[in-house]
Amino acid sequence: MLLRLPMILLALGVTACAPQTNTSVERQALGIQGTVYRGTIIAMRPITVSGSRSGIGPIAGGVGGGFLGSTIGGDWRARTVGGVVGALAGGLAGGAIEQGATSGEAMEFIIRPDSGGERVITQTNELGLQVGERVMVTETDRARLSREVPGTAPPPPR
Repeated sequence: MLLRLPMILLALGVTACAPQTNTSVERQALGIQGTVYRGTIIAMRPITVSGSRSGIGPIAGGVGGGFLGSTIGGDWRARTVGGVVGALAGGLAGGAIEQGATSGEAMEFIIRPDSGGERVITQTNELGLQVGERVMVTETDRARLSREVPGTAPPPPR
């Protein structure tokens, strides 16, 4: 059990760094006033979100690897070498795990607001939005797209 603790801590730490979905907000965003406008999706393309390298993954991996490596061997020299090698390997693995866990796929949407012009918004596409769909854009701590609910706004000006 004690040997699994560093790996559990690493997994929890990296999971906390994972990208948020479009339907979640940060605690400090509660109560922030924003704007809403409506528009139409005129284009979209898939993009790759690169993973983060905050240092949490390599540190947690290094600590866990060092701990596990120091349990290998008989005398203090072997445990020291095992700890150093384990820390290096764990740091590399932790960095790779963090980057992989925080990367993902998203979409870049080009929106034509009813008021004119064009806007680009990048987010995940859990809603399955498509070109030509009417959307509401909310701008608070970040911009978010959602389907326009029929009857919630006057039709766009012609």
